[in-house]
Amino acid sequence: MKVSRAAIATAALAAAVLVLTSCSSSNSTSGKLDPKADLSKQVLTISNWAAYMPDDIPAKFKAKFGTKVTVTTHATNEEIMAKLTAGGDSGIDVAFVSGQFAQALAAQGLIETLDKSLIPNVANLYPEAANLAYDKGNVYSMPYSWGTTGICYRSDLMKGSEPTSWMDLLAPKPQFKGKVTMLATERWLMLPAQKALGYSINTQSATEMAKVKDLLIKAKSNLLAYDDTTFYDRLVSGEAVMVEAWDGWCNYGIAKNKNIKFVIPKEGSDLWADTMVVLKTSKNKEAAHAFINYILDKDVQSWVIDNILYKVPNKPAMEKSLPALVAQYPNMGITPAELLKGESIVDLGKASALYTQIATEVSTK
Repeated sequence: MKVSRAAIATAALAAAVLVLTSCSSSNSTSGKLDPKADLSKQVLTISNWAAYMPDDIPAKFKAKFGTKVTVTTHATNEEIMAKLTAGGDSGIDVAFVSGQFAQALAAQGLIETLDKSLIPNVANLYPEAANLAYDKGNVYSMPYSWGTTGICYRSDLMKGSEPTSWMDLLAPKPQFKGKVTMLATERWLMLPAQKALGYSINTQSATEMAKVKDLLIKAKSNLLAYDDTTFYDRLVSGEAVMVEAWDGWCNYGIAKNKNIKFVIPKEGSDLWADTMVVLKTSKNKEAAHAFINYILDKDVQSWVIDNILYKVPNKPAMEKSLPALVAQYPNMGITPAELLKGESIVDLGKASALYTQIATEVSTK
């Protein structure tokens, strides 16, 4: 399954969320949850990316708890954010959004503080999963999957010149010019230049971002394309030799060509995460918590590892699936401690407008 990492991307809408202060006042404050609530009398509507969890979850959850579950899909974070911030009741109980978007929703009071007593499977999470900058302690969101960004490349076509730095991508050797792709989504478009220059991927400095823009404009002439969806196919065909890639998506290329490798450049990278949140407007909060707890069961969440080739912050789930995958997909063996060396992507608030402006300028130069 190929869930678009572009779905976790631009913070432009998140900036808009931060000015929607009227939204929080329209939501009622929830009361104390009832751990003995009859879940068979509750119904759930879940919004998730297509094919990002097992198709049989609604049937299995209903069989276990008696709760009817309807799953709707969104293609991007921006799409679901538009629904959740439009005012009133979206009709959604649990939404899957990326970490920085959960942070933006929490800032507006649109999502619940989670009752961990109703999510005992939180014990399955690695300790590192409580140290994500967008939500320290997983107060209002529960991580579903996580990973990083690096360079995916054809080792057989780059013998002796394998990439180790983001500058290998931004300023490739002459023989590789025109055979390189970068991600177009704003936060990942900026990332290689930010890291190459020694800046934070969450920088809000106009001075630093001006230098990022200059480096990206210089790099543009070396590119084959900006590509968020077919870059690994370009590697497989040999049209590209080196691409900026999310770790899980690089695995899709590795599955087709064993010469494809993944490396995190020496300057470091990000730590992205997709999360589950409960909407304040939900009238089925006990069932919503039970659903999140069900997802965190090792046998349920291991599906993500086996079918999408993404890492999850669930220790027993990873231990169940990992041994059979690491030999073919080495980046699946990146440890939580290694992931946490990357910067967690956080919401930029009003500063996201600067990123949007630079992305526009880079794409039109």
